[in-house]
Amino acid sequence: QVQLVESGGGLVQAGGSLRLSCAASGRTFSTYAMGWFRQAPGKERQFVSAINWSGGKTYYADSVKGRFTISRDNAKNTVYLQMNSLEPDDTAVYYCAVDLGVGLAIRSSEYHYWGQGTQVTVSS
Repeated sequence: QVQLVESGGGLVQAGGSLRLSCAASGRTFSTYAMGWFRQAPGKERQFVSAINWSGGKTYYADSVKGRFTISRDNAKNTVYLQMNSLEPDDTAVYYCAVDLGVGLAIRSSEYHYWGQGTQVTVSS
């Protein structure tokens, strides 16, 4: 069992930055991969980024590549999503999730545990 708590969301103007955090507890954090997803009102949950257990491999959706950076601190049991150059289309609830498989999965069905989400709103 893994418990996840996201934080760091908020309201920001277009072009601004936010850093999301996801604190994990339960299973040993350094043994599993992590991912970030987002869901806007009326839309499907969308893959954003993933990171493997060590932090040595990352993967991004094309829509955020070059603007977002995923990282993790295994000593703090935390994964981060640094979001720069934010756009109104980035507005969504952002979720972190645990992948107990091989890692870097892009389908939500391959993730096993989810946080409650944190709202990110980007104004134009």
